Amino acid sequence: MTFKQHTKSLLKKSALIAAGIFLFFATSPEANAQEDPPRPPSITVAADLSFGAFYHGAIGGTVTISPAGSRTATGDIVLLGLGYPFSPAHYNVYSNAGTVISILNGPDVPLTWSGFTMNLHIGTSLPVSPFVNPNPYSVPTELIIGATLTVGNALANPPGTYNGTFNITLIIE
Repeated sequence: MTFKQHTKSLLKKSALIAAGIFLFFATSPEANAQEDPPRPPSITVAADLSFGAFYHGAIGGTVTISPAGSRTATGDIVLLGLGYPFSPAHYNVYSNAGTVISILNGPDVPLTWSGFTMNLHIGTSLPVSPFVNPNPYSVPTELIIGATLTVGNALANPPGTYNGTFNITLIIE
């Protein structure tokens, strides 16, 4: 084999390898050099926490809303329908896929109305903390948080619309 023939043979092999590499990348659905850059997570309120309507007598008790949406009571509290909806708090969390998120509930907070106060204790969540966000940043992950309301007797907590604000902190790992 002469030098010219050897060079032609190498050029043919190199052309075939280059064509194979080109075809591999041309048929690959997506090629990424790196992950999306990290973005700071954000959270928006999708639905407020609401305990609905209930009646209480001489003892009082608690009303609990689970993250799954069920409502239970203790003491002498009677849960009523009356067209007043009850619901856990719903949030939309935006973060990069694969982000590990832990939830840190704030302290118990007072709910007030006309000088009367009830105690609100933030409960568990769905998904259970900590969790891994499975969605890309543009698709919100729903976070649902339940709570327990401690209600005094009828004199300490007369019927009314009690309001307050609570804090939760997302810890991103």
